[in-house]
Amino acid sequence: MTMECVNPEGLRLDGRQFNEIQSSSHDQTLESWIRPILLKGHERPLTCLRYNRDGDLLFSCAKDHTPTLWFVDNGERLGTYRGHNGAVWCCDVSRDSSRLITGSADQTAKLWDVQSGEQLFTFKFGSPARFVDFSVGDHLAVITTDPFMERTSAIHVKRIAEDPQDQVGDSVLVINNPDGKKRINRAVWGLLNKTIVSAGEDAVIRIWDTETGTLLKESDEEVGHKKAITSLCKAADDSHFLTGSLDKTAKLWDMRTLTLIKSYTTVVPVNAVAMSPLLNHVMLGGGQDASAVTTTDHRAGKFEAKFYDTILEEEIGGVKGHFGPINALAFNPDGKSFSSGGEDGYVRLHHFDSNYFDIKI
Repeated sequence: MTMECVNPEGLRLDGRQFNEIQSSSHDQTLESWIRPILLKGHERPLTCLRYNRDGDLLFSCAKDHTPTLWFVDNGERLGTYRGHNGAVWCCDVSRDSSRLITGSADQTAKLWDVQSGEQLFTFKFGSPARFVDFSVGDHLAVITTDPFMERTSAIHVKRIAEDPQDQVGDSVLVINNPDGKKRINRAVWGLLNKTIVSAGEDAVIRIWDTETGTLLKESDEEVGHKKAITSLCKAADDSHFLTGSLDKTAKLWDMRTLTLIKSYTTVVPVNAVAMSPLLNHVMLGGGQDASAVTTTDHRAGKFEAKFYDTILEEEIGGVKGHFGPINALAFNPDGKSFSSGGEDGYVRLHHFDSNYFDIKI
């Protein structure tokens, strides 16, 4: 791989980090069932984590401008993608792992060659690019932009050319947020690319028609989130999705009908959510900013990934380790590991031991 990398000494983590094992006899912890690897490659808080379809590569984004690629098996840093001039908020990787798309506060979204690190194309906007998502088939990408100056928050659909030489920057579809002053934090493709699901600061989930841009459904105010929606994760089969919110809850929704299926409550604002592809487990991460933690609320500063039973809505346990709020979570597509990224600038890569798969409630 010829991707631009940091100095060779930074490519591998030391043995102590590779072999760092957490063990705990406390109740309600999963720490004795996992083997964490500490990945230090970012100088600023993490914003996004994304596995490729095969689950052997992990892409991380942070506020330090340089998305980074890791080898999942041992945490080796394979390289960085250099070209953004602002915080990188998000990324997505094509299903054949050949292309990466990133969105940044520098008002661009960039298309990259995964193996070489070469910039293939830059989509330019007049406001920060907040979230990106490849469609099924990778021929389209949805990109959300923030409200900025006189511009409203919007959803842009871009066509992705098979040959980078044929790539153009025009939008196939642009959908403006009904409440333009509120930011759209997430927008993902629905079933068969026929819909787009969006959510953000106004706490409303919306489903849009991808052909016309018509609003099809909105979440019910009574059962929906009460504060800004920070995160959204689709199930492996796209039949349902999970949202996390600053209202300290996560909610599971039906992708077609937008019916609320389940709700999970925690004690801190939720910044990130993920769903296990193997077990009926959901994972929530978050934590209150250190500046907001008071001596009277000792729970507010808990920075751990919480596991819940999807059906029973009960907490199974938590995994500690970060020294600040968790901003990103992702399950490996094989369901045998997960990663978390925090405000502390660390990525923690956790491989489950066999005991995890024998959890009984």
